[in-house]
Amino acid sequence: MIRLKKNILLFLVIAGAFPVLFLVYVALHSDGATEFNSQESLERLETKLASKIRELEQHNNYLQQKLSKTRTQYLNLQLAVSLSNQSDSSLANHSRLDCMKQAFNNCEVIHVAIVCAGHNATRDVVTLIKSVLFHRKNRLHFHFISDFSAEIIIRNLFKSWNLNELEVSIYPTKTVHEDISWIPNKHYSGIYGLMKLVLPKILPVDLRKVIVLDTDITFASDIAELWKLFGVLAKEALGLVENQSDWYLGKLWKNHQPWPALGRGFNTGVMLMNLAILRGIDWMRIWRQVAEKELQVMLHTALADQDIINSVLKQHPQLVKTLPCQWNVQLSDNTRSEQCYSEVTDLKIIHWNSPMKLKVKNKHIEFFRNLYLTFLEYDGNLLRRELFGCGSNLTYSSVQQQISEISEDDECYDFRRERIIVHRTHIFYLDYNYTAVEWDVTLVAQLSMDRLQMLETICKHWEGPISLALYMSDAEAQQFLRYAHGSETLMNRNNIGYHVVYKDGQYYPVNYLRNVAMQQVHTEFMFLSDIDFLPMYGLYEYLKTAVRMADLRNQHKALVIPAFETQRYRLTYPLSKAQLLSQLDTGELYTFRYHVWAKGHAATNYEKWKNASSPYTAKWEMDFEPYIAVNKNIPLFDQRFVGFGWNKVSHIMQLDADGYEFVVLPNAFIIHMPHAPSFDIAKFRSSSLYRRCLSRLKQEFQRDLSQKYGIKALKYLSVE
Repeated sequence: MIRLKKNILLFLVIAGAFPVLFLVYVALHSDGATEFNSQESLERLETKLASKIRELEQHNNYLQQKLSKTRTQYLNLQLAVSLSNQSDSSLANHSRLDCMKQAFNNCEVIHVAIVCAGHNATRDVVTLIKSVLFHRKNRLHFHFISDFSAEIIIRNLFKSWNLNELEVSIYPTKTVHEDISWIPNKHYSGIYGLMKLVLPKILPVDLRKVIVLDTDITFASDIAELWKLFGVLAKEALGLVENQSDWYLGKLWKNHQPWPALGRGFNTGVMLMNLAILRGIDWMRIWRQVAEKELQVMLHTALADQDIINSVLKQHPQLVKTLPCQWNVQLSDNTRSEQCYSEVTDLKIIHWNSPMKLKVKNKHIEFFRNLYLTFLEYDGNLLRRELFGCGSNLTYSSVQQQISEISEDDECYDFRRERIIVHRTHIFYLDYNYTAVEWDVTLVAQLSMDRLQMLETICKHWEGPISLALYMSDAEAQQFLRYAHGSETLMNRNNIGYHVVYKDGQYYPVNYLRNVAMQQVHTEFMFLSDIDFLPMYGLYEYLKTAVRMADLRNQHKALVIPAFETQRYRLTYPLSKAQLLSQLDTGELYTFRYHVWAKGHAATNYEKWKNASSPYTAKWEMDFEPYIAVNKNIPLFDQRFVGFGWNKVSHIMQLDADGYEFVVLPNAFIIHMPHAPSFDIAKFRSSSLYRRCLSRLKQEFQRDLSQKYGIKALKYLSVE
């Protein structure tokens, strides 16, 4: 049974990873280049992609058959076990006792408290969480003490991660701000570095003990082993590892005067905290009295909560139990941690307690860095798929349940699964600090790694806020982070919301990504674009005026921004409508997709636009898919459409059914820049199955639209 469970998981992993491996293969074996200089080279690549796609389809069909067979074997074995249990009650009772004993151990809830504030901390905490989840066998309850921005990010992350046997609670820092804001603190963590002092106050009164962790922790063992150490605490309220530097000995430099501490002092990055004892001795009063007294001499804290806690323990040594050093191997610049792990081979926790983090000086830094990077780039979806539960064989979420209800005989199984998948999402992956102005407009787009180079150019064309959904693996997210941090253009902008949607499934979830980006818009209006379009210079200010003049706050209108394209990688971007019209005449520019999909933008009526000086209405036509500026409170995109085909068409159709008027702006434009063909368009062109399933999805969407809107939606049923 265990082996069959592992086989199911293995096939899921392989099925999920193979498209990624395939993309890498194509990248490594393509004819040359990341740069394409002719239509002929594009066509050659499409032909090559088409051939590889057929191979991929055959391989996926094979995997699906194997997976179906394995599932059937598993269910049959489950039934056999059930019948065997019924026929042999004594053996069943004996086995049940063993299972209950094991379930009790694994089902004891381990409580973990983490202070997590700010955008950067939410990235750090994910790596910590991964390392905990990788080793854990028990149910977990994470208690986050967070500011407003981190709270939103954490809630969204765990809701989309959908982890088994895990609960999350969040407590706003503002409720205890006054308890610690009076303390001068020079530590880089700021006021949040003092939050652990108030945990007995902010955490629930019925919570008696908790493991407290810093965000710069990496686990190398099961957290249950640390939880068991509460058993060695008798009357002690805190379990701590001794500080592994000479900081509290005052020997680091001349005239160094640290806060009082017991011997070497203790590091508070990993703590066992008995909340019941601390509340019983009036912890809030004790630490405050000690802090007030010491601050008269010290004037400020250097190591935040750690200074104050050590001073308390200096006066009340009976409150602390010293834990083995391997439970907090500290990698600071002045650490003596080598004395710990040279004696203890079974390291448990690595603590990056230096502002230098991975750049800290240590002769074994490569070993520790590799351990950290393993979890940093580890696919978090694999942690979601852990097949264990308390008192049950499998723990199904609503998403898993819906997926299980899809017939595996349906040739469009993969498409239907894509509509149900909830992608793990980390919103506001980088710092975002922007306050919207009246009639403000956010540019909304989505992208994957192969379009990353467009970001800096778009920023030069659009100075307003941007909301981007980035479809990436965990490893690619780290590449993006390095790219962004190395870009002066991107780092100078604090009004771009980057929302990482982690890869899961075979197709590019274009409408899912659009919805994620739309839902994180903080302005009243938004411009729905694509990442390979460059807005005209000044479009941001133009649209702010246009949405006000059109009264989009009260009117059901969608403002159409006419789209054009160029086949040239180097384009002298037109500075005005007059220049654009001139470039149309010379063949430098064309109306968008005029040669392959003219009807997608035909309703814009480009001939009328050329001479227009005021906005005009465009009547909806079949397959109309313009780029629009709208009120943010519009219907979301239909997520059944993935990859290539009908993803925007269906959305515009729904807006038309909702009664939106499409108004073409006379002096606005965007230009599509050339790029290599996408993987999904190659699949559409080469795969008959892809086209059949897309046709079926169209029909189902049209039927749903007709049922929702009644007789006025009959015109959509004729769309092919």
